[in-house]
Formats: sequence, structure tokens, C-alpha cells
Amino acid sequence: MNFQSAWPCPAWAVMTSLWVILSFSSLSNAQTTTAAPSGCGQGLDPIYYYLCDLSSAWGIVLEAITSAGIVSSFILIIVLVASTPFIQDPRKKSILGTQIFFLVGTTGLFCLVFDIIVKQNFSTCASRRFLFGVFFAMCFSALWSHGISLNCLVRRNRGPNGWWVFLIALCLTLVEVIINTEWLIITIVRTASTLGQPCAIFNQDFVMALIYVMFLILAGFVTAWPAFCGRYGHWSKHAIFILITLFLSICIWIAWIVMYIYGNVQLVKSLYWDDPTLAIALVSNAWAFIFFYIIPEISQLTKPNLEQTFEEEGYQARGVGYETILKEQISQSNYVENKAFSMDEPAGGKCKHNLFMTTCQFP
Repeated sequence: MNFQSAWPCPAWAVMTSLWVILSFSSLSNAQTTTAAPSGCGQGLDPIYYYLCDLSSAWGIVLEAITSAGIVSSFILIIVLVASTPFIQDPRKKSILGTQIFFLVGTTGLFCLVFDIIVKQNFSTCASRRFLFGVFFAMCFSALWSHGISLNCLVRRNRGPNGWWVFLIALCLTLVEVIINTEWLIITIVRTASTLGQPCAIFNQDFVMALIYVMFLILAGFVTAWPAFCGRYGHWSKHAIFILITLFLSICIWIAWIVMYIYGNVQLVKSLYWDDPTLAIALVSNAWAFIFFYIIPEISQLTKPNLEQTFEEEGYQARGVGYETILKEQISQSNYVENKAFSMDEPAGGKCKHNLFMTTCQFP
């Protein structure tokens, strides 16, 4: 009796202790898996941790720089639209729509940074891989079409209609939209069917899908150079803005592609550094667009017609003014009177002219 009555007690104690241990371990695991990092709330979805994680400072820094870029782009769009009544040169006014299109693409680049800071899921990886090339295509196609317009202006002082320049930029962007749509459908179907992960796309495939955008960069860079050889050289300063912007873009693209394909893999940091590499490339290139193209272009919009300025400067250099013209008329009238007086000689007399005086002899 004692043995039988004593047996359930140790068994119950063992089972109770095991249940307590398992419960404590499961509770501790749940706390470690759901514990939010410093700076983030407890109920926040883990995919948004980089937006507030103080231990991963790259997300917060890029978030602040990107927010400033979005606000700046919005203000510049308002400035472009508000400056329309003050633009005296119709040729500068015609390019305004393409520049607003360019700013919309720049704003999209800044907004896309938040999509890259957020951790990958099906929606974020699809949107970032589709919109990355589309927004860049908007910016580079606008620069290329502006370069084409400048080549006409420096030679004939007349450019194509502003609607044609905008349609060229829009059509060049639609080509990238079609390319990215086909590529995204093919890669998502392939990776979802083989790997079961629609975001598992190799970095090399992502870069290869941007070949058309690289073509737009090189085409715009080559097209802007002939703008220095025209007769109307005052338009060449706009080509300088385009060349500097595209040169910096080429440097940024070479840097992020090398790191994205080769550098991160060699440093065994591909899992952690791929997203920061893309985000830094977006932010730096978007700010280069603002500082080296949009702001200089806005500073040139409201300036007067340069041909009239050159003519006025030429007249002033020659001393052509109201007082100068009046003096010339007075001197001409005095010359005519003196000439008439010198020719009014007596009929029978003889006059001798020397350097200092005129003497006449009468019969």
C-alpha cells in the first residue's frame, strides 16, 4: 500500500516539473523572438525594425536623409510650377514639363528607399525590383531628351516643341516599364515554382534587368557633348549641368554594382549589406539629381533672353546712347556749316589755304 500510494507522487512531481520547465522555456523563446529592438515598439511587425532599430543605425540615417529629399523634391516641384508666369524665354518654358517629369522620378527614388529599408516580403521585393529601374528611367530619359533639345538650340536657336520633348522622355520610360513587367513576371513565376520563395532572385539577374537604364545613362552623356559646338553658345551651360549629373550617376552606378555583385560576396556580407547598398545608391543619386541639375536649371529659368542682353551689351560697348547720338549729330551739323562757309569764297578773289589760316586777295 505504501509503495502503490507512494508511486503516483514522484511521477506527478516529475511530470509537473517537466511541464514547468517546458512552459518557462517556451515563454523565454517567445520573448526572445518577439522582443523588439531598442527604439521600436513591442507590437511592431518585425519587417519594420530597420526603420526604428537604434542598433542598426543605417536605416534611421537613410530614413532621415530620404525624408529631407522627399520634402525638397516636393518644394522644387511647386517652385517650378510657380515660376511659369515669370519665365520670359518661351524656349525655357517649353522644357518645364520634362523637368517636372524628372522631379517626379526623383521623388519616386526617395520614396523607394523606404521600401528597401523595410525587410523583404512578397510585396516589397516585387515593388523594389520593378520600380527601381522605372524611376531611374524617368530621370535619365528626361536628361537625354533635354540634351536632344539643346543640340537643336545651340545650332538654330530654336528647339523642338515642349510636348515632343516630353513625349520622347515618356516613351523611353515606357520601354523600361515593359521590360521590367516581363522580367518580373518571369522571375517571380520561376522562383516561386522552383524555390518556393518569390524574392529569391540573384543579384546578377537584378543588375542585368537594368541594362536599358545603363543605356539611357550613356546615351544622355554622349548626346550632351555636341551641345558645346553650336553657334549659340549660351545654351551650353545647360549641357554642363547634364554632363556633371550623368558623370556622377555613372560613378555611383559603378560603385553600387561592384559592391552588390562582387564586394558584398567577397566580404561575406551579402545577407546584411545588399539592402543598404541599394538604399545608399538611391539616396546619393537622387540628391545628385537635385543639386547638380534641378537647382541650377531653376536658377536659369527666370533670367531674361540672352540674345537681347548680348545686343544691349554690344551697344553699350560701342558707346551708342542718347547722349552719344546727340553729340554725333551736333558735330555733323557743325562740320556741314564749316564746310559750307569754307566753300563760300568771293567770285573774283583768290584764297590761299594753309595749316593755320585762310587768306583771300580781292581784285
